[in-house]
Amino acid sequence: MKEMHTYKIDKRFQTRVDRCERVLEVAEGFGIGLEDKEFVVFDNLELQIADGDVVYINGQSGGGKTQLLRELSVQMAARGRKVVNLDEVTFKDEPLIRQIGTDTNDAIRLMGLTGLNDAYLWVRKPNELSDGQRYRLRLAKVIESGANVWVADEFLAVLDRTSAKVIAYSLQKAARQYGATLIVATTHTDMVDDLGPDLRIEKRYREKLRVDTFAEAGRQAAERPMTRDEINDLLLKGI
Repeated sequence: MKEMHTYKIDKRFQTRVDRCERVLEVAEGFGIGLEDKEFVVFDNLELQIADGDVVYINGQSGGGKTQLLRELSVQMAARGRKVVNLDEVTFKDEPLIRQIGTDTNDAIRLMGLTGLNDAYLWVRKPNELSDGQRYRLRLAKVIESGANVWVADEFLAVLDRTSAKVIAYSLQKAARQYGATLIVATTHTDMVDDLGPDLRIEKRYREKLRVDTFAEAGRQAAERPMTRDEINDLLLKGI
């Protein structure tokens, strides 16, 4: 039974326009107000997230996805979780086989877990890999780190959609296998069936958002291999 945790997020900020002659001229000429305003990004949002959940955050740019990702990361770290950001994983300028694992066999094992199974790749440097292969290397390093919370902002945004969906599927399977909580944020909405999320958060303008839970899809994705079509069928049924 996974342990459930409650996270509370309340984020708002004040805006103030510095008044000067030209600002006042613009305000008068175009009929815009200069009063101080409060913008609410998250209005006392409460989220229930269990250890090992997959959380999928999506919405438009500037809507607050990154803010939510950061707040969850900070709160989880404060509760003793080891949080690692996939986007901040660094590489050395040396062959893959030398920069991961305690020895050659361990390096091969770790890379094999993320689909880097070609010996040709093991002797290459990161700058000689494709974007997708570098992301798999990041994942191997995250697994090696022993972190129990994995986060990624602008998740797989630089990859073509086919590669992104394949890696998203592999990533959630790895997270479930190692019992890690996975939280990703992206503008893309086409990876629900690949991630099989336990929780999906759609961040809209200002404090507006939608939260959907898919406990059954997440449970089955954790218990056995599922095709993307099977996960999608569960989500469409609203189970």
